[in-house]
Order: sequence, then C-alpha cells, then structure tokens
Amino acid sequence: MPERTPDERLQNEFNRWAEQGRGEEMEHHHLDITEKTIRLMNLRRGERVLDPGCGSGWATRLLARLVADGPDGFGQVVGIDVSDEMIRQARAASKDFDNILYVWGSAQQIPWEENFFDKVLSVESFYYYPDQDRALAELFRVMTPRGQMFILINLYKDNPYSLQWVDKLKVPVHVRSEAEYVELLKKHAFYNVEARRILDDSPTPDDYRGQSFRSVEDLRAFKKIGALLLTASKPDLRTPAPGYTIY
Repeated sequence: MPERTPDERLQNEFNRWAEQGRGEEMEHHHLDITEKTIRLMNLRRGERVLDPGCGSGWATRLLARLVADGPDGFGQVVGIDVSDEMIRQARAASKDFDNILYVWGSAQQIPWEENFFDKVLSVESFYYYPDQDRALAELFRVMTPRGQMFILINLYKDNPYSLQWVDKLKVPVHVRSEAEYVELLKKHAFYNVEARRILDDSPTPDDYRGQSFRSVEDLRAFKKIGALLLTASKPDLRTPAPGYTIY
C-alpha cells in the first residue's frame, strides 16, 4: 500500500475527530476567542469570506450571519476542509443558510478562482497545514486586492503551555514563534502584518479533567497568555491565473 500523503493523513485524523463529535468540542473551546476575532474583522454585508479548515462549520455560520444580503450585494462564506466527514457534518448543520458553500479540499490547493475573497478567517487550523508556504501562496491568490486575512493560532512557541499538546497530536504540526510567523507572512508579500494576543475569558472549571493540559493551573496560565492572532493584507494588485489546474 502506498504511503499516505500529508493531506491524506490529516483527512484520516480529522475524519476520526468528526466521528467522535469533536467539531462541536472545537466550537466550545474556541468560541470566545473566535467571536473576539470576528469583531476585529469589521465584516460588512455583501462581503465574500473564506474559512479554511472550517471543520464542522460553526465559525462559518457565525460569519455567514454577518455578511448576508445587503446593499453591496449578497455576501457569501466558503468553508474548506481536508476532512470529507467534517464537510458532511458542516453541510448537514447549515441547511438553513443559503449563503454558505462547503468544499472538500486542501488549503495547499484551494479549489477557487483568483482575487475573490474580501476576508479570510483561519481558526486553529494553520499549524496543521503540511506546507505553510504553499498555503499562504494559495490564500494570497484567492484574496481580492487589499483583502484582509486573520489567522488565529493557539499553538505557538511564545505560549509554552500550548506545547503540551504536541506529543498528543497524531499528525505533525508546525510550532513557530510570533516573530517567525510575522516574517513568514511578510515573505509572501503580505503587508500591514501585525500580531496580537486574544485572551480567552470563558470560564475555567475547577474540576478540569481534559487531556490537553497537565493541570487546571496550566490551563489557566495558557489562557492568561492568550491565542496569537496574525493579521495581514494583500497589496492592491490582482493575481494572474496560475499555470496549473485549480479545479
């Protein structure tokens, strides 16, 4: 049997997560910091938004409510995930939305046209992408001129408590520092690159029994440091169509 590609390994692992109901678990864990990030996005009705690594679609639905039909046109949100089972669950949970489209695909070859999305929101998925350089090139390609990108990351070097997860994950992950991520985005021609911390103010149970942290004290320390939010813009230029087939 041929060895699985990195994307196939991710697909297999996140299909397993989907079958265990962990899409809803991700919403519970990340809702507070995601809502705070969405407020910073200044979404307008009629905008087109990409949610790469959308999982079960919980953040996609938050975005879709904010960009629905308006004077500037019909806002649309596209969720992409490498897990076909997550996409199936997302579609089933989003039947009441007529401005969401879920696509099974990889962030390393986004099945979409150039210069389309006004905003991009990536929640807790970027460090899983096997080739982050390729993913950034693809995000740059599908964003509109002067489009804005928001990447929310809980696993990074500057929050040492987050590093407790690495050995528990069954797929490889990138562990970079805030400064390394800023340089990475600049290398891909993004401008207005900034980094900030988003604090999680959700209640922390005294009887914490989760697997991610060794103790409730470590969980509280992790939340006190906060998630890393990277923001960046595409220059005012249009990306030509690539020399390969997108879809």
